[in-house]
Amino acid sequence: MVKHDVKDISLANKGKLRIEWADMEMPVLKSIRDRFKKEKPLKGIKIAACLHVTTETASLMETLKAGGAELTLCASNPLSTQDDAAASLVKNSGISVFAIKGEDTKTYYRHIKDALSIEPNITMDDGADLVSTLHKEEKALLMHIIGGTEETTTGVIRLKAMAADGALQYPIIAVNDAYTKHLFDNRYGTGQSTIDGIIRATNRLLAGSVFVVCGYGWCGRGVAMRAKGHGAKVIITETDPLKALEATADGYEVMPIRDASKIGDIFVTVTGNISVISKDCFSVMKDGAIICNTGHFNVEIDIESLKMLSKTKRIIRDFVEEYTLKNGKRIYLLGEGRLINLVAAEGHPSAVMDMSFANQALCAEYIVNNAKKLEKIVYSVPEKIDKEIARLKLKAIGIKIDTLAPEQKKYLKSWEMGT
Repeated sequence: MVKHDVKDISLANKGKLRIEWADMEMPVLKSIRDRFKKEKPLKGIKIAACLHVTTETASLMETLKAGGAELTLCASNPLSTQDDAAASLVKNSGISVFAIKGEDTKTYYRHIKDALSIEPNITMDDGADLVSTLHKEEKALLMHIIGGTEETTTGVIRLKAMAADGALQYPIIAVNDAYTKHLFDNRYGTGQSTIDGIIRATNRLLAGSVFVVCGYGWCGRGVAMRAKGHGAKVIITETDPLKALEATADGYEVMPIRDASKIGDIFVTVTGNISVISKDCFSVMKDGAIICNTGHFNVEIDIESLKMLSKTKRIIRDFVEEYTLKNGKRIYLLGEGRLINLVAAEGHPSAVMDMSFANQALCAEYIVNNAKKLEKIVYSVPEKIDKEIARLKLKAIGIKIDTLAPEQKKYLKSWEMGT
């Protein structure tokens, strides 16, 4: 059996069935896998992936392996691993996986180094911890790298900062910025899976509640949309005037987080920044307020300040910690402040991950074919790849669209013709 560190290899059969279930809703990735089996575009390429270890990720891994790649996989979040999917990848697919749900920080970074031990040619990251570790602690491995991909907003922000500082040592394609990724994965995937995680963790009624969404990017839009659909009274907090104006035009109430803290029942952070809900917020919250995060890292809620303000803490339900403040009020933190949609639920539905991971697969192929042309910067997904994935998705769900006639194409390229 390949090298691995998973919770329980006996979970493999359960994981295999769940992977099969997810794969049913991933026709674009399946079509890419079928082509990869024939063409082997990744033959001889080693890929180290740091992604949420889920059933959908398993389908991506099997697609990359079908393309000829040698793979290692570790978790991009200590609490997001689905242990049965990890076990199945090891036992049934022969892929090295280093991921255990609930692993501590030390184990998390050890697993990243385990994944890097393959001496990869391509990195596949979700949050940029793999790339960061590679640049800080495993610099000798950089000589083998031809390029990488990044899955999420937080990681793209970090990598662009590295590139701006001249620290990035190889090209990265920002998969997150593809239209077929962020318009669907971030909005519809995060929206549904975040609400799913909150409901599974709390079993609270959303209808009639005051639901505060911190951040109105694509993920925040999705969460707000789904909360509103459940009958919640949604409040948006923002620092960007354009996004705040958009939220207002979309019919939401917009106010500073300090004001929202006084009236909110449920709070969700989705900004990619630190201490969005801070000490000043906790002190004015209602008794019984529920707080959680669906941004990539567990830094958006100032948990240390919450601990300092509290006199007791206990686990009252799975994924629910009750903090009793010194003033007697109780605040409930979900999922240790980590991604609630993956901690308490199963992450994004496979239908949206189909497009996200199709981008990953095709961008890996693009890197292999174009490595010598790429500079040490962060690139957008090529438009041709983005449109091809959209075309394949439409075909898979039986939707046809029009095509431009020759005279229409000519008109769009001309400037002479008017009214």
